[in-house]
Amino acid sequence: GHLLHLTKSKEETGAEYSICIMSGNFVQRGNTSIVNKWVKTEMALKSGIDLVLELPTVYSISSAENFANGAIKILDSLKIVDSFAFGAEANDLATLNNIANVLNEEPKGYTNILNHELKKGISYPAARENAIMMYLNDIKRYANVMGNPNNILAVEYLKALKNQKSKLTPIMIKRQKVYYNEHRIVDGYASATGIRELLKNKEYSDVSKVVPRSTYQILGQQANNGRMILSLDKYQKEIIYALRKMTVEEIAELPDVSEGLENSIKNAANNCNNLTELINGIKSKRYTQTRIQRILIYALLGINKKMMENSKKIIPYTVVIGAAIPT
Repeated sequence: GHLLHLTKSKEETGAEYSICIMSGNFVQRGNTSIVNKWVKTEMALKSGIDLVLELPTVYSISSAENFANGAIKILDSLKIVDSFAFGAEANDLATLNNIANVLNEEPKGYTNILNHELKKGISYPAARENAIMMYLNDIKRYANVMGNPNNILAVEYLKALKNQKSKLTPIMIKRQKVYYNEHRIVDGYASATGIRELLKNKEYSDVSKVVPRSTYQILGQQANNGRMILSLDKYQKEIIYALRKMTVEEIAELPDVSEGLENSIKNAANNCNNLTELINGIKSKRYTQTRIQRILIYALLGINKKMMENSKKIIPYTVVIGAAIPT
């Protein structure tokens, strides 16, 4: 899927060189990277990327908004990037751009509807999707658009371009064949979630059908050496220990913790012995599992609200993880 994205991006832009800005060892869906960032970089370079940069962890495990802002700030600051390509499930860029305009400008009519929806006790993503459909008054066009994770991130990229008055040209590459969190293989394509499940189940022959040959060989080496981390469960003891050690007030200072959620987290941590029990003890209609898992990573890594707020005010550093050597 990523190789298709890269190929289509190059075709549409006619770019001479490609830069990949990549999450490190923890990812935005509130999970671990299957392999470390150096190994991911090797995969990217062998698939045709010219330069791989790291999106700092405080952004890579942040909300979609801060994730996107961090990426666009870095690419803008390089002064060598013309176009920015991202994937989405939507059928056209205009639909996403209309939503981005609303979310960027936050007109009073929209915020009134949003607040009304939130009072129903539903999650923020669901309330926002409802508010957008009602405000733009076109349920057919905007239904389910913001229910798809790649669309959400795409809208945040477009918002970030507007906020930062960036001159980067946005290029939307439509996601094909399979979608986020699907477990099936279609015509040699699988979602990242699907690939993760295949690796968990050691179904390596199926993995070989859905990733480039060089990637498959690298994954095989990592599996043989016991270097794969297939889920956040690997850190469950450390996470539970960190939360038990923290006071309720300290938990309240973790990003994304609000409305008394710190009490639920502390109570669950004191009474659970594994990650599944912990997440189920915290989860509610208001808080998605992904958001909760990100909070757990914040606790694990010692990231607090002050750090997160500072990240929104600065141009991030970046690290060159790898570059192709010209031949």
